[in-house]
Amino acid sequence: MSLSLSAKTALPADGTAGALAARVWVPGEHAGPAVAALRDDGVYALGREAPTSADLMEAPDPAALVRAAKGTRLGGIEEILANGALGPRDPRKPHFLAPIDLQAIKAAGVTFMRSLLERVIEEQAKGDPSAGERVRQTLGREIGTDLGSIRPGSEAAQRLKSALTARGLWSPYLEVGIGPDAEIFTKSQPMSAVGTGAEIGLHPASVWNNPEPEVVLVANSRGAIVGATLGNDVNLRDFEGRSALLLGKSKDNNGSCAVGPFIRLFDASFGLDDVRRTTVRLTVEGEDGFVLHGESSMSEISRDPTELVAQMMGDVHQYPDGVVLYCGTMFAPTEDRGTKGEGFTHKVGDIITISAPKLGALVNRVNLSNRIPRWEFGSRSLMRSLTARGLL
Repeated sequence: MSLSLSAKTALPADGTAGALAARVWVPGEHAGPAVAALRDDGVYALGREAPTSADLMEAPDPAALVRAAKGTRLGGIEEILANGALGPRDPRKPHFLAPIDLQAIKAAGVTFMRSLLERVIEEQAKGDPSAGERVRQTLGREIGTDLGSIRPGSEAAQRLKSALTARGLWSPYLEVGIGPDAEIFTKSQPMSAVGTGAEIGLHPASVWNNPEPEVVLVANSRGAIVGATLGNDVNLRDFEGRSALLLGKSKDNNGSCAVGPFIRLFDASFGLDDVRRTTVRLTVEGEDGFVLHGESSMSEISRDPTELVAQMMGDVHQYPDGVVLYCGTMFAPTEDRGTKGEGFTHKVGDIITISAPKLGALVNRVNLSNRIPRWEFGSRSLMRSLTARGLL
């Protein structure tokens, strides 16, 4: 399917009124990524004031730095977006990258009760999509409890755990969903994320998979949440359903981590309460004419974003280059796409749009991990590039 990226859809509803930070690939003799500010009249590389996205997040006030830095104009927002519209890129022109670089990339799982039940279903179905609906109905009868009313780690959660254990229905997913400890795992490696306009990758052996539209928190090394963006925590339901110990293979493949389009930094126009009120919308459009819509409201998350960050880092775990955290999703598509009873799975060529009014839209096309460009520009390449450009 053809795709066009535009400022109208990529930017938040209030345009560049917020402090928006991006990363842009800058061509030339010493080609490499530049941290940039988005403004009404274009995209400006910040240079020595923020050589990396991680450096920007360590500033005393990242939003103020983005607004005040003069920078070097790289081009218009529209023209740079156009050079990343899932087609052959003009190597002579800039294009947008994921807005993060050296930060650790973490994710919180089963933070919404609706997706919690789907994880249990995957496990009970042993990764077999044809068994999913039968297990879904059985669990609905067996559990018979509004999990959304239960606070993780509470006495009520402990009573439910005891009851389910006695009936042989306890699961590792229920443990992290309603127990005291959140599931927080490494989603992917620093520098591996793809941005808007890029292809995302599915493992070629997967036959049951789905997008996971999520808010992604951006925190500095001190644990302060300084902004947010959008992400697609691409998930292989068949791999993880066969065994929870296959989480790494289910989650971390070439192109399976999409982040963007831009980081919206906290300032007077956008803060943590806006994150808590965010509704993330998803559209999947297939070359076969299939269209899927869904949404995930942060107001229904079972653990507050600040609790997730506090469990992720602190005295027992530090991230000196900062960290980003996928907050989880309540969206787990069950609508049949083809064979009755087998639910949804991706097809190559699907266009995925993940959007939120104050965060813009992240757009990607689905392909297989072994068919998309290999990840070759890592941390060492970044250091060499910054040194060659005199930014370190």
